[in-house]
Amino acid sequence: MPANTANAGYRGVWVFIEQVGGEVAPVSWELLGAGRQLAGALGVELAGVLLGQGVAGLADGAWVYGADKVYLVENPVLAHYRTAPYAQALVQLVKQYQPEILLLGATSLGRDLAGAVATALGTGLTADCTSLTIDPETRLLEQTRPAFGGNVMATILCRRHRPQMATVRPRVMPMPSRQEGRRGELVRLDMAFNEAEARAEVIEVIEEKNKAVYLDRAEIIVAGGRGVGSKENLRLLEELAGVLGGTLGASRAAVEAGWLPPEYQVGQTGVTVRPKIYFAIGISGAIQHLVGMQGADVIVAVNNDPQAPIFKIATYGIVGDLREVVPALTAEFRRRLAPGPA
Repeated sequence: MPANTANAGYRGVWVFIEQVGGEVAPVSWELLGAGRQLAGALGVELAGVLLGQGVAGLADGAWVYGADKVYLVENPVLAHYRTAPYAQALVQLVKQYQPEILLLGATSLGRDLAGAVATALGTGLTADCTSLTIDPETRLLEQTRPAFGGNVMATILCRRHRPQMATVRPRVMPMPSRQEGRRGELVRLDMAFNEAEARAEVIEVIEEKNKAVYLDRAEIIVAGGRGVGSKENLRLLEELAGVLGGTLGASRAAVEAGWLPPEYQVGQTGVTVRPKIYFAIGISGAIQHLVGMQGADVIVAVNNDPQAPIFKIATYGIVGDLREVVPALTAEFRRRLAPGPA
């Protein structure tokens, strides 16, 4: 079925460049990489949307990661994220320039903003996509995401309304290569905002210091599941992570058991990660967990069940008692990583 002819005027791929305090969320650059491929398949330009105050310099990053153009709206009302003014700005931009695709990161901010914008525009929104492709015949965005508790993958189309909107979790898409020196067009726009209509006031910003906040950026993750057996056994994983300079992670089962807080959870209902090395220890490999970590460069699985599904995607698999295997790994890594002759 062809796309609705009423949408013929919509053209281009947009990525919302999320920033807080002048620091861009890495998922925005990841989405520019994905957007570049979509724009190439459609033969259209790729644009970034940047909202805030004193953030014009961030456009340089958008260009080196693939954007052809950046739409910039700066205003004191946009200095801190609040749903109403940010949604107002993005909705106004979409109505004026009519992009056919709008992508946002599935962060706390992105999810909040995407829902408000889609509602105001009367269009569809697919959340937590793991794949984005273009149907060459219909030019429709094929938005794939886990459904029914992660047991199936559903591909969703938005045939009748524009823009086609989707959110993507951090680390699902690979980080594109930087194209140093690349430049694009900066489109500055002035908008009027009424502070009284913002509906919220930012009193204070308190930064969280917990190391797990950076789980989605970790290069080495040592994650434990139900098979770890107890909170006490987590110290074995903590020791391994410490030797490797890695970060501790957990499956949903381990979090629900109270062994680690929710911010350590990897998976469909937790954080999506793409580390260089992922240790899955005592994790069976349910699809809900796999969708959050299968993009790791190397996966090392330790499980006493040789039939555990995790072994099907593992780069290296060790069948054995983690209470014996993990200390042995820790000792060997400590020896090899020690300064001086091995």
